[in-house]
Amino acid sequence: MTILTVGSVAYDEIITPFDRRERALGGSATYFALAAQHFANVNLVAVIGDDFNLADRELLANHQIDLTGLEQVPGKCFFWKGEYLANWNDRITHDTQLNVFEHFKPKIPDSYRDNEIVFLGNIHPTLQLDVLNQMTQPRVVALDTMNLWIKETRTDLLETLKHVDCLLINDSEAAMLSGHRHLIEAARTIADMGPKTLCIKQGEHGALLIRGDRIFTAPAYPLCKVIDPTGAGDSFAGGFIGYLAANPDDSFENLKKAVIYGSVMGSFTVESFSIDRLASISQADIEDRYHAFVEITHFHG
Repeated sequence: MTILTVGSVAYDEIITPFDRRERALGGSATYFALAAQHFANVNLVAVIGDDFNLADRELLANHQIDLTGLEQVPGKCFFWKGEYLANWNDRITHDTQLNVFEHFKPKIPDSYRDNEIVFLGNIHPTLQLDVLNQMTQPRVVALDTMNLWIKETRTDLLETLKHVDCLLINDSEAAMLSGHRHLIEAARTIADMGPKTLCIKQGEHGALLIRGDRIFTAPAYPLCKVIDPTGAGDSFAGGFIGYLAANPDDSFENLKKAVIYGSVMGSFTVESFSIDRLASISQADIEDRYHAFVEITHFHG
């Protein structure tokens, strides 16, 4: 089953307490696609400038990501410069340059329109809805958003959420969207907006999955060393949605496995700058870590 993902392909400058990396390949669609392609075919829709490196295009293509929908226009790629503080939970944005992304209007190629799974990355909600209007009839629609859209474009976001099956956001975004700090209350309120499945990412504290009265929580995979947290949430989404694409079972048990695979993919991402680790892992690496994760979290009563 093929996944359509729409989001950003960008370059980042990343500063951590220990090192820095300039012009690192990033963007929500990049991380998502590199994680999801281990499970299913991925069609990517994004915009890049004429400064996009040929080697980076080849890297994506060599990972079996279809780039028919990767539009290249004059100008520079979306750029973000950020600095992580010593606790890794706090970061400072030093610079954001939308560049070609400022006027991005996703054009879905004809060959993508019948894709059964759609992941709408973190872009303006009216653009997310426009993508859905270009699709034939997707079986599953998943969406990511952020505080900016919740605060500044709430009406548009609420309209888009009516057409969404699964929402993946972090805990602070869930609180802002719902008006509830308690995550269970937040989930119930958000379910009334449209999405019946909610996956709340909690960074180093793992993830919370809620559908109706069913709840599942999983910790983050324990790591001795974090190099760069950029893209961990998008990689989580890639593992989560990728697993569901490969295993189209609507049961809650299947969703629980998807959460674990999402956590596994996020854990690989933070082990290096940019996509370095994510782009180098094998299927065996993923399965080994999945089974290790299950063993760590399994309670023998």
